[in-house]
Amino acid sequence: MSALPAATRAWLTGPGLARLWESVRKRLESNGVQAVGSLRLTAVNPRERNDLSLLLGRPLTGAAVTVRLDVLDARLRASAAGLGLRQTLEDIGPPLADRRAARADAAARRERVWSSLASSLDASPLADQRWPRQWYDLLRRAGVPRGVTPEAAVRTLQQAVQILTTLLGPERAGARGRGELAAMATGSAHGLDDGTWLARLVQRGVALAHGTGFPDDAAGRRALWRLVSVTADEVSSTVLTYGLRPDGEGWRERALRERADHHAEAHLTPRDLHSLRLRLPAGTLIHICENPRVVEAAADAACVRPLVCTSGSAATVVLTLLDALAATGCRFAYHGDFDWPGIALANRVVRRYGARPWRMGTADYEQLAARSRAEGIPRLALDGRPVGADWDPDLSPAMSALGVALHEEATLDLLVADLSRRT
Repeated sequence: MSALPAATRAWLTGPGLARLWESVRKRLESNGVQAVGSLRLTAVNPRERNDLSLLLGRPLTGAAVTVRLDVLDARLRASAAGLGLRQTLEDIGPPLADRRAARADAAARRERVWSSLASSLDASPLADQRWPRQWYDLLRRAGVPRGVTPEAAVRTLQQAVQILTTLLGPERAGARGRGELAAMATGSAHGLDDGTWLARLVQRGVALAHGTGFPDDAAGRRALWRLVSVTADEVSSTVLTYGLRPDGEGWRERALRERADHHAEAHLTPRDLHSLRLRLPAGTLIHICENPRVVEAAADAACVRPLVCTSGSAATVVLTLLDALAATGCRFAYHGDFDWPGIALANRVVRRYGARPWRMGTADYEQLAARSRAEGIPRLALDGRPVGADWDPDLSPAMSALGVALHEEATLDLLVADLSRRT
């Protein structure tokens, strides 16, 4: 219930004083809720001037009014309100927030994050090594990621110290899986998944301890884990291939050639790629497609040209394979979907490998759209923001004009025909 008399409260909450209370509230919340200092109201209208005159006990004539908060506090206490400025504001509105105290508390909580980390490092077996101080300084300069509470930051940093002690301390353990290491420290096998803050913290410590730079790609981060005998999951992700015939007499190379001889597709894992000698004759043309259906059709048709499938977004394992093939002097031709994500992916491949477009020009799109329309194939609307094609500036405007998306399956017969040619 209000502590103010009903008539007094009704007058104080009238429109003539609304701007005053709004300004006073902001001032108090920013200065530690102290009735000190003054504020100035401008463009005061007649109703406001009259009510302010009554409240302050002095005649006001100008269009601007300066209000001393200590005087206002005293006037309220001596009036029918009988309450001080803070109590009055909280009676006619929500409780005041002491933003200065809140800022000080937030700063203290942030400082506890780093003092906790320093204490954890000092008490750990890592204390006599040089790199932990560099690690601490680096993390403090970078700060805590947005959205991570100080309490969560303390917990994550302590987990990082625990993991780094396991990997780099005097009693370091032997080889172990990343999921196993994560479960030990966090209770979750995904606690050190690529991209998590905890994974970045640990990886930066490992990089500093080994005097190496911090990698900016997934392959480099896996190599960093291997420096401390931590193995990532290298068997669940695969790249779909067809017709690869690498040189070499290892069983993996022979197995790939045998699958190619039998027109069978092959799924290669990151572990396979680490072990394979992917040496093909220099200048070998590798066709790249976006959708697995193209590989399936190529195998069914006993096509003769080698093919790599990005399976949509070109995951790290796909890029690892293409990088290895590029290093041996292979050339690339790329085909994907005629939609905006397909064009974006094609741009990535063209830029990274200098791939030439494979039936990905404006004329190809328009002819395919016309054929699909003539065959009565249902129209697939082209949605999303347009993406320019690096290799053909006319393609994006043509796609926007027709407004039709065309997936690789719509041109399957033409792609298979290309892959069937020996020369």
